[in-house]
Amino acid sequence: MKSIPLSGGIREILSRADELEKQGRSVIHMEIGRPDFDSPECAKKGAIYALESGNVHYTDMSGSFELREAIAEKYRRENHLSVNPVAQVIVTAGAIEALMITFMSVLEPGDEVIIPAPFFPAYADQVALSNGIVRPVQCRIENEFRLKVQDIEKAINEKTKILLINSPNNPTGAVLTREDLEEIARLAIEKDLLVVSDECYEKYLYEGEHISIASLPGMEERTVTIGAASKTWSMTGWRIGWAIVPPEMKKYATKCHQNLTTCGNAFAQAGVAKAFREADGDVKRMIDEDRRRRDLVMSYLNRIEGFEAVTPHGAFYAFPSVKKLGLSPFELSSYLLEEAGVATVPSDVFRSEGFIRIAYCRSYEEIEEGMKRIEAAVAKLRK
Repeated sequence: MKSIPLSGGIREILSRADELEKQGRSVIHMEIGRPDFDSPECAKKGAIYALESGNVHYTDMSGSFELREAIAEKYRRENHLSVNPVAQVIVTAGAIEALMITFMSVLEPGDEVIIPAPFFPAYADQVALSNGIVRPVQCRIENEFRLKVQDIEKAINEKTKILLINSPNNPTGAVLTREDLEEIARLAIEKDLLVVSDECYEKYLYEGEHISIASLPGMEERTVTIGAASKTWSMTGWRIGWAIVPPEMKKYATKCHQNLTTCGNAFAQAGVAKAFREADGDVKRMIDEDRRRRDLVMSYLNRIEGFEAVTPHGAFYAFPSVKKLGLSPFELSSYLLEEAGVATVPSDVFRSEGFIRIAYCRSYEEIEEGMKRIEAAVAKLRK
């Protein structure tokens, strides 16, 4: 455990932001990927009804059948997957656990996992905890941070077991196209790789279409699809996620799940099942507002001298290059916090160099104030 490095930059930024707020300073939090919307009313009522009805005990280890059936139906209808709720779906404590049980049930010591960088830092921790090795493949701003199959191919060796993809992506907002996914699928089949597809941000799509790689020919049997209520319905504190696994993998993943959390929260599962059936309108309102916020952030990034940014097509993050400013990402994030009172995340956290992550899941007014502060601070820096 001690050999696994602790996340550096973000912890220092968060700790310092907390200190400044205790001193009475105004800090705008554009570092946290936490939707600011309320959870859907139907989900809250569903959870309350479950509590009042005595639904407070263990569910099946794989999750309540009601929720697993709702998950399977959603993926059949929207993602064109033929999901069996009994043989393939495991309800977990958020997407974090869904990923963890996937790595634990597949990896042997020394197995390698290819992960496009920049990437969500928990991926590396989970692979290490599962005795695996991360092999990052850098995605470039010139290609809108989309993964190129030629770069994956160069990273594959006899120890490669898993290819992880995350689209829409955290931290870049990149979205893989159908052509990208078809090329990745071809390579995965050719090299006999398991693909772990983290699709937690699939609803946060501003242009184009979301395609589950498992829906492509030959991929359903070699793909684990990860989802969660956290981002979809602004339910981060409910801690409900899921993994859709190939049937032959289910017993191993369930064994890992059993020994981590036993089962998901019963009444939270009831609320999420209601959200699947009734909360489409809530999702649309959230996405429409975040598109407006995205456009506001980009209007500033495109005019701030020293920043270079591509428009994110999904998620709720911008990931501008700051290489022209002459500071490391950590130095710049620290400067923006001290000088402007805006918290951002340096790209070192995401295994990438020369960028910062700006989360725009705050109110429109807070985002506008935060971007004004960043613009003024960078102008002062360049004098």
